[in-house]
Amino acid sequence: MADRLKGRIAVVTGASNGIGEGIARIFREEGATVVGVDLAGADMACDLTDEAAVQALFAEMGEQHGKIDILVNAAAFAVFAWIEEMSYADWKRTLAGELDIVFLPCRAAWPWLKASGSASVINFASANAHHALDGSPALAHCAGKGGVMAMTRQLAMEGAPHNIRANAIAPGFIKTAATARHLAADPAFEQQVLAKNMIKRLGEPEDIAWCATWLASGESRYVTGADISVDAGATAW
Repeated sequence: MADRLKGRIAVVTGASNGIGEGIARIFREEGATVVGVDLAGADMACDLTDEAAVQALFAEMGEQHGKIDILVNAAAFAVFAWIEEMSYADWKRTLAGELDIVFLPCRAAWPWLKASGSASVINFASANAHHALDGSPALAHCAGKGGVMAMTRQLAMEGAPHNIRANAIAPGFIKTAATARHLAADPAFEQQVLAKNMIKRLGEPEDIAWCATWLASGESRYVTGADISVDAGATAW
């Protein structure tokens, strides 16, 4: 099967690397017309926390294609620090990088998602939205990803009358250029992750991309408001 998304217009944020890059690649292999968005290195460059820039970007894409069938909000950034060490500025920056970066594209894309007649929004929560990660200074990140989960349920309700489905994927630890730095900095960290995993390996971007492909396709037409853990069973203990 190489045409599960044939004829579909997909916008993938954070498409230059990691999970976003993996999703954009698999979507193209499955027949979608993909517009990748990132700060640099993608089809279109945009600061996704800049309201005016986001509105202009989606207006351009919508006018070009007449609709958006799939919106994947994979872009995110966060500051990791313990509560006593986190500045208010870094707290606000993280919430912008976890929540605003989803809200602004969703709002800008909404008219074009309605025009699809059968659209799918895919957001990213995290295993950290379900439980604390022992030893990780992830307070702001956990707050942001918990917010994405709640936002997705609300989007599912608001989108249902317009045939817009909204779902979230909650990845566990995935090997990317960013997470490779954590592995290199702390050789014991990989074993800590694997100890929690039921499947004893680290995840790859493709593991998330195939779940996103299902959520983007008609195969998941009865699925909305869901949060799907793709984490080797780490949150299932």
